[in-house]
Amino acid sequence: MRIIGLEAIYKRPNTSIKHPEKRIYPYLLRNMQITRPNQIWCADISYIPVKRGSLYLVAIMDWATRKVLSWRLSNAMDASFCKEALDEAIAKYGPLVRVFRIPCHGVSLDIQHVV
Repeated sequence: MRIIGLEAIYKRPNTSIKHPEKRIYPYLLRNMQITRPNQIWCADISYIPVKRGSLYLVAIMDWATRKVLSWRLSNAMDASFCKEALDEAIAKYGPLVRVFRIPCHGVSLDIQHVV
């Protein structure tokens, strides 16, 4: 299908366009050596098109091992399912001690993070 230019027709969420008033945060890991598991976690939200709209998938991952620590699906993009995934990762993999603000598609979470 790709060779002849065919693709599915459905309304895709417009989650990648930056709002003109949103702040761009600096990349905090630029000069950091990531050498062990549970040193840095990351999170990503993606959408999955389904027959009647979209589902949103959040994954909390360990940066060093690329292991998925926790994940959740939701039919609405709000902070609650992100917080549930983060709470599960904290419960399984340990307490957190530093706070980082993570802006994501209009949802901003204050997250404590392992040093």
